[in-house]
This record gives sequence, C-alpha cells and structure tokens, in this order.
Amino acid sequence: MSLIPILRGMVPALRFLPAERDAEGKVAATTMARIGNELLRNSKAAMGADEKIGDKFDKNAFKSRDLLSLLLRANMSTDLPPSQRMTDDDVLAQVPTFLVAGHETTSTATTWALFALTQCPEAQVKLRNELLAVETDNPTMDELNALPYLDAVVRETLRIHPPVASTIRVATQDDVLPLNEPVKDRNGNILESIMIKKGQTFLIPILPLNRSKSIWGDDALEFKPERWEKAPEAAATIPGVWGNMMTFLGGPRACIGYRFALIEMKALLFTLIRAFEFELAVPSDDIIKKTMIVQRPLVKSDLKSGSQMPLILKPVHHDQ
Repeated sequence: MSLIPILRGMVPALRFLPAERDAEGKVAATTMARIGNELLRNSKAAMGADEKIGDKFDKNAFKSRDLLSLLLRANMSTDLPPSQRMTDDDVLAQVPTFLVAGHETTSTATTWALFALTQCPEAQVKLRNELLAVETDNPTMDELNALPYLDAVVRETLRIHPPVASTIRVATQDDVLPLNEPVKDRNGNILESIMIKKGQTFLIPILPLNRSKSIWGDDALEFKPERWEKAPEAAATIPGVWGNMMTFLGGPRACIGYRFALIEMKALLFTLIRAFEFELAVPSDDIIKKTMIVQRPLVKSDLKSGSQMPLILKPVHHDQ
C-alpha cells in the first residue's frame, strides 16, 4: 500500500504530492463527468427543463422513472426550499454513488451471504423452503419484502459481514461525544465524554458495532438469522438508518441507496437459492477478507488469483 494517499488524506497541505494512480483517476473522473453531463442533459430535455437546475417545476408533471429523472424531479419540486435544492454538480455526484458504490457493495454482500449459508446448511434449507413456496419466479418487491426468513438472512449477513467495515466523518462544528461507559485515557484520566473539534476526522467502526457482544450477546460472532425474530433490546439504541445496525450508517449522510441495495440483494438470493444448493469448494479457514473500501473475499492458498469465493453448485430439483 502506498503511503502517499494516506498522508494526503490526513494532512490536506500534502495533497499536492503525486500518487501512483492519479493519472488513472483523472481519466476515470473525466469519463464519468462526460457521461454524467450527457445523462443530465438528456433527462432535462425529456422533462422540458431549462439548463439551469434551479428552476421550479411541479413534481407531478413528469412521468419518466429512471434514476436521474426521479432525482431531478424531486430536486425541482415546487415545495422544496431553495436551501435544500442541489446544484448540477450535486446531482451528478450521485451518479457514481449509485453506479459504483451500489454495485460492488451489493455484490459483495450477496457473496458473503452465500458463504454464510454454506457454513449454516440448516439456514440454507430453511430459506430455500420459504422461497420455493412462492408460486412465481418473478416476485414483486412487496412479495420479496413479505418473506420473513429471507429478510432475516439479509439482516444477519449485513450485520456480521458488512461490505464496508468502517468509514470516516469530518466534524462540521465543535461538539461533545458522550460515552456509554467511562474510559481511561493514556494519561490516566477517566473520561465520560470526548471533546470533538471542528475539522477533526474520526472513524465510524461499523464492524465492531455490528459484532459487539455487549449488544448482540455472547453469540454475536455467529451467523444466526433467527436472532431477528426478536432483536436484543440493546440494538434499539444504535442510530442506524436501517436494521438496528450501522451497516448503512445514519443521519443525513446515511447510504442514499440502501433500500435499493436491500431489494437487489433479496432478488439475487431469491433466484440463486431457489435454483442451486451451495457448498464451499475450499476449507472455510482458507477464506479470508481483505478490506479495500469493501471487504472482499480471498482464498489464502491462492492469493494471486485475487478476490474470489469458490463455491460448488448443485441444481435444485423442484419436484422433490
């Protein structure tokens, strides 16, 4: 790993230092900006909007339902205060969020769900029985959301295998962070709260929160979808936007596409588990994680092949 990106992230004054992949990043950013601007122009043209996004429109006047058109329509709504209106750059910034962040995180989460189900065969059988009871191969979103064990499997996967293990935030103002339990600092002082200064960067530890035994019990490290039949009371205090966990974060900077990610993951599992029985093709202790923004699976005995999850698939015979 290169130290230069780390230094640039920690010390803004050093952001002039060149890094190995800067040239690739600039090419990618230029391409994304070109495509994004073209999509934005096409969406505006389809809605008959002017080039400036600040004009107001009746949000019910347009029928296009593609992602960018929906975002534009909400942004131009007549009942949206000017202070909450996004600029063109703000709108375009959401495009890579959905295309890049939404793609890899969901595919990685689904991969870890399949891994978890190979390690818990009874859960895989229980899930398959529930899914096979559905009479259609193409369920609606409401039908998918009505399947309780599928929901529990997705929740437990995202708890114990969150695609993003941690993230960072920058304080926009001075604040005081209260502590649930007092801690002793390196000088021996007992602290019941921590002072946060404007501009400070701090870590949000998603994975440790999701696996904390003080919250989830002594079996917190185990994959148990049944725990969602009655989530522990301590989990209710977690300020996440979904599922009594911080996998999608919380507050105004929570994951913008979490609902889409959840239904996409459920649809993938619905199709895969109905069609195949899954077994791990290598010993479970040969599977390790490498965090590169997302937690990707690797095979310890075959690191040169990069990210992979070797599985054995057997077709499910529906007449049995």
